[in-house]
Parts: sequence; C-alpha cells; structure tokens
Amino acid sequence: MTATRRLLTRDDLAPFAKAAVGPRRILASTTRLRGGSKKGAYRLTFDDDTTAIAYVWSADEDYWDAGAPDHRDPFSHGTGFDLFTAAHHRLTAAGVRTPRLLHADPTHTHLPAEAVVVEDMTGGSLEEALERDPVAGRAVLERLAAQLATLHAHEGPTFGKVALIDNGGASSASSCEQRVADGALRDLAEAAGRDARIAAVEDELAAGVRELAAAVRPRTRPYALIHGELGPDHVLLDADGNPALIDIEGLLYFDVEWEHVFLRIRFGPRYDALRVPGLDENRLRLYRLAMHLSLVAGPLRLLDGDFPRPGPMRAIAESNLLCVLDLVER
Repeated sequence: MTATRRLLTRDDLAPFAKAAVGPRRILASTTRLRGGSKKGAYRLTFDDDTTAIAYVWSADEDYWDAGAPDHRDPFSHGTGFDLFTAAHHRLTAAGVRTPRLLHADPTHTHLPAEAVVVEDMTGGSLEEALERDPVAGRAVLERLAAQLATLHAHEGPTFGKVALIDNGGASSASSCEQRVADGALRDLAEAAGRDARIAAVEDELAAGVRELAAAVRPRTRPYALIHGELGPDHVLLDADGNPALIDIEGLLYFDVEWEHVFLRIRFGPRYDALRVPGLDENRLRLYRLAMHLSLVAGPLRLLDGDFPRPGPMRAIAESNLLCVLDLVER
C-alpha cells in the first residue's frame, strides 16, 4: 500500500474507549506506540490518569499488505482479531501471563475495524529491563523461563495455529519440518532477488536446506504450544516485574525447537537462562537456517512498502543475512 495511511486520532478512539471503560472516565489523550507493523497499538490515557492499550486491526495499520491469509498454513500472516482472542483464551487457560483482556469488539460499532482493549503493563519491556539493569534482568529471565516451561508443557493434537487447531481444523502442511524447509526455499528465492550476496550463494544454500531437511527424522515428541516470535521486546513486565507475553496472534502448536531457535537469535548470550535439554539437533540446524532466511526476506519485503521506520528493519535483515553467509562458510 503506497497511499497515505490514516491512523487513528483521539476523537476516533473516544467512542470505543467509552464503550470499553464506561462513561465515568473520559479519554484525555492517545499515543500510537512504536514498533508494530501488523496492527495499531495505542495507549489510552484517561482523565483519572489510568491507562489501557487498544489494539486495532485494519489495513491502514498493517504494513505487510499480505492480503487475506490462509490460516491452514502455520506461518500465514499472523494478525487479526480472531487469532488474538483465540490465543488469549488459550494462554489464559494454560496459566501463562499475558495482558488482561478488558474489552473486545469485532462488530466495527465504534471503529471502522476490529479492536480490543487490554491491560497496560507498567513495567516496560524485558528488552529495556535487560539494558537498564542486567543483574535484575537475569531474575526476570528466570521467571520467563518458568513461564515458557508452562507454555511448552501444553500440547496440541497436531500442529498449526491455535485458532485453527482448537476449533477442530487441520494444517495444510504435511509436517513441521517440511513446512519449514519449503518456506526456507521460498524465502531464499525472495532474498536472492533483493540482495546480490544471497544470490551469489543461492544454489549452495538451497542444497543446504534440502540436506538439513533430509537429516530430520520423524518426530517422537508431542507438538508444543509456542509463541513463535518471542524476543525480549515481546515480553512486558507488570508492576511487580513479572513477565507477560504480547504479540500473541501467531500462537501455535509446533516443534518446540522452532521456539528455541528464535529465542537463541533474539536473546543472544542471555539465551542460556532459557535453554532446555533434549532438543533435536537436526531440527535445530534446519530451523536455524530457515529462521535466518525468514528474517532476511521478511524485512526486505516490508521495506518495499511504506513502513515508517526502515532503519531497524534494515538492521534486522543485514544481521541475519550475515548469519546466513556465515553458515555457508562453515
């Protein structure tokens, strides 16, 4: 989408906020939070200084412009009211902390989009906490590790998005590893079309993906409930420093190795606090290369559009591209 996007104002959000919290509190101001590329996140500040967060799903808020997703694909575009509410219900039932859902409106009654209001977590992000005080941040990482143990202990009957599987649906992919390998080859072709360094080693990388996929043996463990994109920026802290997971629409049942590959990439040297024994090394190797390719192709694709903060996306693509090249050289 290249046309000017219309983001929401206080006046736009006031009727929705009133429906969410009642008439006694007046919406004083709104702030659109930075970082989101799939939905709008707005901090709502009321006249009594209380706050809440509104999530809004609309075409103007989604910079990926991916079109209507097919949720039978475990990795289809992970955004939308239905995905969010299904994921929130599943996490709450599993005993995993996420901001409390205060109000949900799929009817477009007060906004020209589906939207929810959730609890505003006042402790900031885990990413900020780790930068501010690494020692105190370590204690939060240990709490997060306990949350992840609870999350991953919940199993699904098959793999796929929670919103699909919990309603009796089935994935369109034949296996987790086959879906990852197929996606890696597509991401490789996309990245090669946008960066000459990847293009120069495209054939070698394609052969590497196929070789790693061939080494994966049929699974013997259940499908775990995983977040899918859990970095320190997707963990917020409450007033007591307890972690809560956000950006949960991609919640799915899948190989737990996929979660740990992403955790290792995003937490870097701090990943040791989250490490667990018994993971399948062959799956980890395939998933690591596939994840790096995804984190090259995805940001480069986003940069083709009008995403307003290109610098961080360019940095994500570049750092993962260097990791891909490093894997080629090994």
